[in-house]
Amino acid sequence: MAGNSQRRGAMRKTGSKKGPVVGSGGQRRQGLEGRGPTPKASERTGHPAARPSVARGAATGRGTGRGTGRTGSKGTGRSTRRSDGGPEWVAGRNPVVEALRAGVPAKALYVASRIESDDRVKEALKAASDRRLALLEVSKIDLDRITGGAVHQGLALQVPAYEYAHPDDLVEAAEKAHQTLLLVALDGVTDPRNLGAVVRSVAAFGGHGVIVPERRAAGMTAAAWKVSAGAAARIPVARVTNLTRALEALKAAGCVVVGLDAGGELDLPMLEAATDPVVLVVGSEGKGLSRLVRQTCDVVVSIPMAGEMESLNAGVAAGVALYEVARRRAAR
Repeated sequence: MAGNSQRRGAMRKTGSKKGPVVGSGGQRRQGLEGRGPTPKASERTGHPAARPSVARGAATGRGTGRGTGRTGSKGTGRSTRRSDGGPEWVAGRNPVVEALRAGVPAKALYVASRIESDDRVKEALKAASDRRLALLEVSKIDLDRITGGAVHQGLALQVPAYEYAHPDDLVEAAEKAHQTLLLVALDGVTDPRNLGAVVRSVAAFGGHGVIVPERRAAGMTAAAWKVSAGAAARIPVARVTNLTRALEALKAAGCVVVGLDAGGELDLPMLEAATDPVVLVVGSEGKGLSRLVRQTCDVVVSIPMAGEMESLNAGVAAGVALYEVARRRAAR
């Protein structure tokens, strides 16, 4: 400005001329370099396709939804669980209250801010207080995120990951107690309620544990805990990568592997090996025992039934077989 050329910044310094000058070719090279391929839509923050992944990741403690597994579906109010041993979330007022009543181990109770209180909310808060669980008040948006979009009704219970045992631990426990080993292995049983029922029957008839495969099988979720009626706190559950190999190892250790199947070689009451160390193998109600597992069994027995019934629920079948083994052992 004329007459004010002495003010600071009024005069352009030498060499500060805008535009390209000699030797300026590399000044903006870094800004022009490529940043690699465009990320997938599910990996781009703010993109609509990324929202489900972020929700799943938040529910499992991760930043993305990769590598997560769930039991139960969105909107059912059931639990969600990580496949790699992370925490489980029980969402919904009734499921949370039932889990607290059943004594399911929990770490914290999450409550939505400004929740409309009713009898279930009051009972959940009292039970959590009595058990000295952490009570955390969060926004509804945060609760939607950590539960993976489940219908939580303002309540969510964080359950720690179940600590699975090793089959050798079950064998050693029976040896230390100077008892004849009795185990149940589940082949393809995907309903956690059946797993909980089996754990309860094992506890009732003097068994020493349950073995489940790692894939395509139910795990010890909150639903299994509830059905076990507290037996899960006493009966260990072992998880194996390959059920067939685990059964072969138990056979090498002196166990008799007995499969339960409608087309068995003999009826269950005729099983003479019941007084020996036994591993009862129960298949799914629909498919029964898989081919390799059936071939691994020393003997396959069936439960005699009247009428036109062809099969029993896996939990019921295991309970009947366990009772028969316990009866024979008590009578010897």
